[in-house]
Amino acid sequence: MVYIPPLNFAPVVSTEVSLYRSGYPMPLNYAFIADQLHLRTIIYVGDKELSEDYNEFLTQHNIQYHFVHMNSCRDKNVQEQMDKVLRLIVDRANYPILIHSNKGKHRVGVVVGIIRKLLQGWSTTGIYQEYDIFSGGLKGQVDLEFITMFDTELIVRRDHLPDFVKWER
Repeated sequence: MVYIPPLNFAPVVSTEVSLYRSGYPMPLNYAFIADQLHLRTIIYVGDKELSEDYNEFLTQHNIQYHFVHMNSCRDKNVQEQMDKVLRLIVDRANYPILIHSNKGKHRVGVVVGIIRKLLQGWSTTGIYQEYDIFSGGLKGQVDLEFITMFDTELIVRRDHLPDFVKWER
């Protein structure tokens, strides 16, 4: 069998838990997702409705699906949407997780940038470099500024945290 990962697929974290990023999976990616990733949860950060074939795939493989509606980091409710994503990420019970947007560039890049900043303690330079790699050199100045300025009042249960999280709040 030939396995084809989704557009812009990459691991974000590969420790005791696995966290991945990508663009919107297409039917030709389903075998890869099912046979290689063994996902428990998919988080879609975007603006498309769930397609019938994707819904069928998720149901067939018992994958929890979370739709976090977001057009961009300029959305008025973006703080609540990011907190919703972070709540899922900081709960070990949801792993393995795939976070995707439509093309796996800007929206998922913002989410991963926030994970890198808040949960892993990455430098701004490293976050910007990773964002740039996945955005194809199309700098999203607004996105990068959003990542830099983002903070949360989220309260987490330390006993549910995945091992990669450095939560010092």
